[in-house]
Amino acid sequence: MNREAMVNAAVLLGLIAVPAWAIIADEPFTITLATRAVILALAAVGLNIALGIGGLVSLGHAVFFGIGGYAMGILAHHAQSYSPLMEWPFLIEGSKSMPVIWLVAVVASALAALIIGLLSLRTSGVYFIMITLAFGQMFFFFSISWAEYGGEDGLSIYVRNEFPGLNTLVPIQFYGLCLALLCLVLLFNAALARSAFGLALNAARQVPERVRAVGLDPLRLRLVAFTISGAITGLAGALFADLNRFVSPTMFSWQLSGEIMVFIIIGGTARLFGPVAGAALFVALEHWLGGLSDYWHVFLGLLLLVIVLFAKGGLIGLLAGRSKAHD
Repeated sequence: MNREAMVNAAVLLGLIAVPAWAIIADEPFTITLATRAVILALAAVGLNIALGIGGLVSLGHAVFFGIGGYAMGILAHHAQSYSPLMEWPFLIEGSKSMPVIWLVAVVASALAALIIGLLSLRTSGVYFIMITLAFGQMFFFFSISWAEYGGEDGLSIYVRNEFPGLNTLVPIQFYGLCLALLCLVLLFNAALARSAFGLALNAARQVPERVRAVGLDPLRLRLVAFTISGAITGLAGALFADLNRFVSPTMFSWQLSGEIMVFIIIGGTARLFGPVAGAALFVALEHWLGGLSDYWHVFLGLLLLVIVLFAKGGLIGLLAGRSKAHD
């Protein structure tokens, strides 16, 4: 086991140890904080596929996070109000089943990522960043005007959705479910990075001309990566909405897109556990420093500045003692 693998294992053990301590100390709120960190880490792992492997700097990933959240909110709202989502040309009812909601969230987010990617990936650099940001703002203002589902006030869900064999209202059970999903996505991410597709995507990020020379299309590779990235971020959005039992237009905000990117930079771009470490540290700082000052983001900014200047591999790269060639 190399040093980075040991650091990754330590991060994973921390995700297990913190809620275990919270149960012993009777601190259920700590479990909720840990759940928030795991869900945000899942969103960042999704973005890291596009950013870390594909080199796509997106400021619009909150679109997929919000779509996942509203997929949960709309389905659960119709289930709790006993009103059909659609009656014609065929009947579609709401649902409080998490697997059903996750499937809808992933498919809807992937479809949105495919469409946005087809339009955005024709550009590059700052133009790509601005187009993804513009899509995020479009969805944000649309959700504000969507009065049927709460508009600017958002939409509340009274009871957390259901998963077979679990009582999701028990904090530790819902946390375990979210952690299991995060681990599955991390395994998928690791396999993807080592696959022929992942290697080709990484090559397309570095030297697209050589990729074209061997008969591969860099645009198609990036589009597939962007779609997969959006689907995973949408799953995180559905979980986040379930955690809070509330969805609102802020899930589409550009600030959230920026925060997800910050998680990756702090933890380490293209590092498998980089988004996890970054999200966990962000939530911890938000909780501890936020209680001391409303201007706690100043300290976060200083930390980000130090990492960008002196630890380009992020926290994982710093602890692992080595950096990748493309950091």
